[in-house]
Amino acid sequence: QVQLVESGGGLVQAGGSLRLSCVASGSIFSINRMAWYRQAPGKQRELVAGISRLGYTDYADPLKGRFTISRDGAKNTVYLQMNSLKPEDTAVYYCMVIVGVNPFWGQGTQVTVSS
Repeated sequence: QVQLVESGGGLVQAGGSLRLSCVASGSIFSINRMAWYRQAPGKQRELVAGISRLGYTDYADPLKGRFTISRDGAKNTVYLQMNSLKPEDTAVYYCMVIVGVNPFWGQGTQVTVSS
């Protein structure tokens, strides 16, 4: 089993910043991809950003330049730095990791951006 604990969500004003963290623990013998997804009310879950074991990153096109994903392999942690936040960024943000070929999801952390 793999456990994921997210933190760093909260309420922020438009234009502000937040940094999300996700720590993976448990049966982690080979973490491949780590990623952040988000789901806004009434919408489907969507990819925010991902990072491979070798550090290659990919982003949802609309978020490029405002969001930055990074990982600390030694700590089994993935981060999401979110800058210039907008009200439309309001969502529950989920961490996802692929261990071997199996995906695991965190419980999510709420991010609310007020206008």
